[in-house]
Amino acid sequence: MKRLLTVIILVSISFGLKAQEEKIDLEMVKKIRQEGLNNSKVMDIAFNITDVSGPRLQGSPGFMRAANYAKGKLTEWGAADARLEAWGEFGKGWELQKSYLAMKTPYYRPLIAYPKTWTAGTKGKLKEAEIFLIDETDTTALENYKGKLKDKIILLYKSDKITPSFKADATRYTDEELEKMANDAPTANRAQPDTAFRAMMQAMRRSTLLSTKTKEMAKKEGAIGLLSMSPRGKDGTLFVSGGGSYKASDPENLLDIMIAAEDYLSLCRLAKAGIQIKMEVDVKTKFFTQDLQGYNVLAEIKGTDPVLKDEVVMMGAHLDSWQSATGATDNAAGSAVMLEAMRILKALNVQPRRTIRIALWSAEEQGLHGSRNYVKNHLTDPATKKSNAEGDKIAAYFNIDNGTGKVRGIYLQGNEECRPIFTKWFEPFHDLGAKTVTIRNTGGTDHLAFVGVGIPGFQFIQDEIEYSTRTHHTNMDSYDHLQADDLKQISTIVASFVYNAAMRDQKLPRKK
Repeated sequence: MKRLLTVIILVSISFGLKAQEEKIDLEMVKKIRQEGLNNSKVMDIAFNITDVSGPRLQGSPGFMRAANYAKGKLTEWGAADARLEAWGEFGKGWELQKSYLAMKTPYYRPLIAYPKTWTAGTKGKLKEAEIFLIDETDTTALENYKGKLKDKIILLYKSDKITPSFKADATRYTDEELEKMANDAPTANRAQPDTAFRAMMQAMRRSTLLSTKTKEMAKKEGAIGLLSMSPRGKDGTLFVSGGGSYKASDPENLLDIMIAAEDYLSLCRLAKAGIQIKMEVDVKTKFFTQDLQGYNVLAEIKGTDPVLKDEVVMMGAHLDSWQSATGATDNAAGSAVMLEAMRILKALNVQPRRTIRIALWSAEEQGLHGSRNYVKNHLTDPATKKSNAEGDKIAAYFNIDNGTGKVRGIYLQGNEECRPIFTKWFEPFHDLGAKTVTIRNTGGTDHLAFVGVGIPGFQFIQDEIEYSTRTHHTNMDSYDHLQADDLKQISTIVASFVYNAAMRDQKLPRKK
């Protein structure tokens, strides 16, 4: 025990000395704070990405409007080589051009509804159709419904219970929660899921399989469409995303409309009671097949050091969104922050030793395609699956993709050697609530593409605000849910971190 305590003390002393040794240009950090907090343009950038560009589904006109806006602003600010770079074939684009759904009988009732992406419409016609209830829990029983689905709107019976919300939608990390994150020890093994979790996942898989098989049969028989719900989609908030394949060679998917949980369960009760329900539906969608490529937005500030200028510090966020809103917190917030960080650095006319590169990724929502293909195309040795010579020159990658909440710290992704460095870099921002450095990993976004080949990639810790409860992948993810002061704080900290990484003598250490 004494020996262990001695090791811990020595490690702590070592980290403390390293933090003291880390050099920071405090005068430049002061200028970055002044520009980022007092002369911010981040909300104007966010307005153009959201309200002006519209939903930014991969391959849609809205995505291209936002991408070209970003390219234009980067050029205007003086960034070098602003461009849209193709990363490979993605598939069909898609756009919702009209949507109307209502119950006509037993009485008129408009429904809160959004078609899922990459689904067909009603061929430009207002359709009147009966609800057809399927009250089964396994796929084998679907045989009983063959020959009965033509011109119907399919409803899979559910009896979920809507529970009231006793907690606030918006939250921030407490000091106790942040301290616990900071004190976490590295974990060698991932915890095994418990019995309840495994049961929940099995139920979800059965439900997904039943829905998929029902769609296949409904489309084959000529049904008009299918209604869907999520128990989370209550109080007028719909969690709605993909409805089928987007590959160029795949046929159109059956119309699949997500409706509010309260509306869905009401229809289930009526249909279960044997009451005939007639619906009106008019949905127009458009597929785009002329250009199947995916594009990332890239630009840079060239390095000036004769020795280090070919090394690169990267920062990024995904620009694409889902279709039921304008993707404000997921992830116009991150994209606006990264653009604002570039604007701050160019406004200060920084002369970084290393090159600073911004990347706004596409198709993150479908599986990190933009970032993964960038890493694959540029930074990966195909034989070893690790970073190649170009990848070895990437000093670090910093990402934002957890909503509008301000930065409270950073995830080390297991890279303990970066702890004293980041601890020092956060010191000028303690008054803004940012100082936590945790050994934890976090996933689900574009830094993983870099971490996967051994490049130091990091995601910042952000306050949750309403991310999981109200905005993430919902029809509520609009500009009005962005927190201006938080985005100013994030932009300032990202600009400072990127500048520090570009100026230090050595690249950030790689995880051993």
